[in-house]
Amino acid sequence: MVLQGTRRRRNPSVADILGELAKHADPAQASVLRRFFKTGPGEYGEGDEFWGLKVPQVRAVLARFADPGLPVLGGLLASPVHEARFFAVAALVRAYARGDAGTRRTVFDFYLSQAGRIDNWDLVDASAPGIVGRHLPPGKGRPVLGRLAKSKILWERRIAMVSTLEHIRRGNLENTFWLAGRLLDDPADLMHKATGWMLREAGKRDGDALRDFLSRHAARMPRTMLRYAIEKFPPAERRRWLSCREAGFSG
Repeated sequence: MVLQGTRRRRNPSVADILGELAKHADPAQASVLRRFFKTGPGEYGEGDEFWGLKVPQVRAVLARFADPGLPVLGGLLASPVHEARFFAVAALVRAYARGDAGTRRTVFDFYLSQAGRIDNWDLVDASAPGIVGRHLPPGKGRPVLGRLAKSKILWERRIAMVSTLEHIRRGNLENTFWLAGRLLDDPADLMHKATGWMLREAGKRDGDALRDFLSRHAARMPRTMLRYAIEKFPPAERRRWLSCREAGFSG
């Protein structure tokens, strides 16, 4: 399948795109990014390779290519180079936004089939709302979201949670709270942050709904998740929720 687009260069190869990205390589910036994205032994990004491009540089390269095509994007997602994978997810988001119904379904299915390769938090956060969140109707799609949330792969669980940002933007908070309740015992700090972030965004829409969720779950929420969720509350209220958690009860 050729993805729709209006940019200049069509039908590029993986090598064409990697070559354009490589022109912007910055070893000093790459060193910074390797530390920032925790690529050391035992860290969540272990082994991830960086060329040192900044996001606007990757997007500028993307703007030069109209139709990478799913085989090419699959090849980029298989690359050990982080910026190549970022290019791929950004291209998929663009294709979904511009596509007709058939293209959107194809992109959605392809994205889920490649979810294990969307393997760092920025790749997830830049793509899950614009593909999974846009494809699943607000408040629906729970078979898909539930399956992702149960995955042993951290990044698939994060896709489920962060995808609900699109639903929040549309004023529907149901899946956000539903997933948050199922992810309370997730062992990963990155999931505590993602879930707390989505709860905070939901609270901006409906503070009472967030407080109701906290009244039932604050006592067992991981501290990081709770701190993220209540970040926009007044200081006195933040202290109260944190003290409830430390005391082991909600209210």
